[in-house]
Amino acid sequence: EPRCRQQLRHLQDSAGIAARLPPRLEGRWVSTGCEVRPGPEFLTRSYLFYANRLFKAYQFYYWDPSCRDPSYSLVIKGKLRLRQASWITRGATEADYHLHKVGIVFHSQKAMREVASWINQTSGEGCRGFLPPGRAWAPGALYEVLSAKTERDCTAALGFAMHELSLVRVERHYQPLLQPQQSGSQLVEELYLGDIHTDWLERLHYRPTGYQRPMQSALHHVHPCPACGIISRADEHHPPILPARAALPMQLSGSWVSTRCELRPAVLFLTRYFTFHGNNHTWEGHYYHYSDPLCKQPTFTIYASGHYTQGIPSSRVRGGTELAFKVTRARVTPMDQVTVMMLNSSQPGSCGLTSSWSAGVEQDITPTNGCLALGIKLPHTEYELFRRERDTQERSLLYIGERPTDGSSPDSPDKRPTSYQAPLIQCAGASEEFSNYISLKYVGKKDANGNEALKPLPVAFLLFIALLFLRWD
Repeated sequence: EPRCRQQLRHLQDSAGIAARLPPRLEGRWVSTGCEVRPGPEFLTRSYLFYANRLFKAYQFYYWDPSCRDPSYSLVIKGKLRLRQASWITRGATEADYHLHKVGIVFHSQKAMREVASWINQTSGEGCRGFLPPGRAWAPGALYEVLSAKTERDCTAALGFAMHELSLVRVERHYQPLLQPQQSGSQLVEELYLGDIHTDWLERLHYRPTGYQRPMQSALHHVHPCPACGIISRADEHHPPILPARAALPMQLSGSWVSTRCELRPAVLFLTRYFTFHGNNHTWEGHYYHYSDPLCKQPTFTIYASGHYTQGIPSSRVRGGTELAFKVTRARVTPMDQVTVMMLNSSQPGSCGLTSSWSAGVEQDITPTNGCLALGIKLPHTEYELFRRERDTQERSLLYIGERPTDGSSPDSPDKRPTSYQAPLIQCAGASEEFSNYISLKYVGKKDANGNEALKPLPVAFLLFIALLFLRWD
């Protein structure tokens, strides 16, 4: 249990993270493993940014969740122009991009047939004859699916868009060297690009407000990273084949905690901390919400508990496990004056005792069937997707399904996620289970009379306070 506390405190100290505005993008950035996008799509990415604002990006797509069986690769060329700091997503920079060309290389006859049929079915006149039926697969042949010159664009059928480039953040931190004989640390640089909408139909015009799993600098990445070198050496004709990894059984018992300050679309910064009791299938979750990208300024905390079902392997997302989670109880602690005011002005009987909220004081919202202002309904069932794996340091990771981008809840089986949030790391095993509440200190400054004074919040944040509370968990 001290490990869980330590990890949360480490996140609150933001672990020496620096983020430059505007970010420096020059160089190559790579995925650190097999990525899962909504759909699901399994892919790895390798993006190269040049000093003259041009870029060349590879996206390698696979049939399997281990990224060992490639289906096709895209090579994407274009230009990127960084603009101003985003006032929606604090800490991010907005950018404009322009695509010059996109080419596709198929890695099997099956992939070629499948993609050709998508393009022929869903594209307009200009793309209908993209690949003549019965055309034999030629290894290494590059077909153009988008060209700015000829104004041809057949990418929509692939669900392809590069809107991820319109939101950019680069973080730098130092990783202590792991080998016992070495002292010191090494630089790690991470590139956060915009998130991909969870609804396939929305992704082509969605402008990101959150991030997807970060890429790391090919030069400055976390060690060890067996995938990094393989991906950085790959090209469209030689897609990366990642090392085989053993699948882990879905044993949830124990405690799990965020590895970083996480961002949700519609701009919610949070860290999560869960305990699962495998013996009676109950769970407890703590959600610590913040107003800033380093998770230093707390806004409110939610504690929720309930029970969960036995998991079954997902038929839709290979490698995933389907579970249902029932939330039966919840408590809320407002941590700043803005949240206190919002909760105190909420409809009587819709969120705890009317007008009784104060900063740093927890209140049970179970009697009011949740909290309307925070979008929490009780009791409530969510249809979930989980996956467990080990990282390269053999630590146990837990991936929980990505939340719907529109802020709704996966409250029916058809809304079950097909991709994952940032992983949680195991901080306590089943034998160390505990249920006491890790509370974050209510952070305030003392005013002239020695009373706790509240830090003023930036105007941009106040403007978005309404958006902020569209989603919880």
